[in-house]
Amino acid sequence: MTTTSSKTGPVFFSKQGGQTMMEGTGFEGLALGQDLPDSQDSFAELWGNVVSPPLLNLPLAHHNVWQDGNMEALLPEGFDEKLFEFPPEVSTADGVTPPASTVPVTSDHPGEFGFQLRFQKSGTAKSVTSTYSEILNKLYCQLAKTSLIEVLVTKELPTGALLRATAVYKKSDHVAEVVRRCPHHQKEDAADHSSHLIRVEGSQRAQYFEDPNTKRQSVTVPYELPQLGTEMTTILLSFMCNSSCMGGMNRRPILTILTLETPEGLVLGRRCFEVRVCACPGRDRKSEEIKSKTQIGTKQTTKRKNPAPTPNTSEKKAKSASSAEEEDKDVFVLRVRGRERYEWLKKIHDGLELLDRERLSKPTVSVKHEAAAPSGGKRLLRSDSE
Repeated sequence: MTTTSSKTGPVFFSKQGGQTMMEGTGFEGLALGQDLPDSQDSFAELWGNVVSPPLLNLPLAHHNVWQDGNMEALLPEGFDEKLFEFPPEVSTADGVTPPASTVPVTSDHPGEFGFQLRFQKSGTAKSVTSTYSEILNKLYCQLAKTSLIEVLVTKELPTGALLRATAVYKKSDHVAEVVRRCPHHQKEDAADHSSHLIRVEGSQRAQYFEDPNTKRQSVTVPYELPQLGTEMTTILLSFMCNSSCMGGMNRRPILTILTLETPEGLVLGRRCFEVRVCACPGRDRKSEEIKSKTQIGTKQTTKRKNPAPTPNTSEKKAKSASSAEEEDKDVFVLRVRGRERYEWLKKIHDGLELLDRERLSKPTVSVKHEAAAPSGGKRLLRSDSE
């Protein structure tokens, strides 16, 4: 005998002579000890009495709905269809930092934000540690000494904008090489970024990077809004190796590229300037500016001294007559300062004009000159043919 329970009371099942007997209390329409045939219909009738009424009231005739594809009919009233919708995915390409180019661009580009740089005016005294030449667009500084650079923009920048400083070689012969510190200065420095030439001073948020593809090194610092009463933001850069260091720059000129970027790496503006790290910035700046001016003056003087190509002697003789006549017809204006000088030049001019008129008025007479006979000695004998 098997015993089960339900909300209406316990139910007992037993088999006698191949027939199923159900015994229990609390079932409507079923008598105690009633025999049920062993068939599917008898089990369905039993299940209909045992299962609670709420389950019997479920809509079971949705077969046509599944076939028609109208799934909204199965949803209850007031169901929010947007409950399981996900927000649109952001393209991964927008958030990936663009790869650095093999040959960095060294031309200035202020961009839509008017990106500009200003340097502190220090003069050319021997005691200065950093000075900038506007003529050469070149920064002269000492090793590991701070150089003050002011950043100016004309519009409000996007949130999270940053400044990136990168050093590259100026000449095309070395532009593909990475600018690094010399091994000697690297060994003396215990910092994690000991190989970086450019460093940002005074900021704990500076980050140092090395591009995995080009191996170029750079340093970034977040852009800070100008303080009250100013329109510029100041950053402090220092260069950690001399331009003459063997194994490093080795007297090869370098350029510093300062870019204004978004957090995703999009360049908003670019400024470039040459850098020379030396022991006496003021002296080197003064000497190079004088040398530059001398070279410019020499080029101009050479252009002036170069004479025009002189024509041949035969061409001169052929053109002499015609050119003299053409020059006589030309009219020139001469400005004279002072009345007395004017009167003297006017008298000279009037005299020359008078001579020209007299020369033109007299007829030209061709005179044939014969050789005079010698007064003594033998006379020249003339042949009969003459």
